[in-house]
Amino acid sequence: MSLSAKVMTALKEAMKSKDQTALTALRAVKSAILLAQTETGSKEELTEEQELKLLQKQVKQRKDSAAVYIDQGREDLAEPELAEAKVIEQFLPEAISEDEVAKIVEDIIAKTGADGMKDMGKVMGMASKELAGRADGKTISNIVKAKLA
Repeated sequence: MSLSAKVMTALKEAMKSKDQTALTALRAVKSAILLAQTETGSKEELTEEQELKLLQKQVKQRKDSAAVYIDQGREDLAEPELAEAKVIEQFLPEAISEDEVAKIVEDIIAKTGADGMKDMGKVMGMASKELAGRADGKTISNIVKAKLA
């Protein structure tokens, strides 16, 4: 089942249960999917990789907004953002632990022969591709920096 079909099914369920938080989050995802599909001028299906990036972007936007709200002492505004992020995360593959990310990054460094910060871009590119949807970019970046430093 494609992402848009899964989102539509979840959207119907949220409407039936009158879950406003889920409705808002799922409508945003549906909108982002439609925008991405029509961006190229044809209504073609998105690849799984594009879908993962789209979902990660939606989750990241909400978490960043929540962080800004918390910094400003507005927990009342941060809560719905975090709740929406949780709803969207259910469509992402299971996240892996930092230890597993570190192990994968070490393997990539060994494969590429990277030996310093000058090789960070090469390692980040490969790690981001391999860990797509299972770890966020900030975590990957921090681990790569620690391993190459």
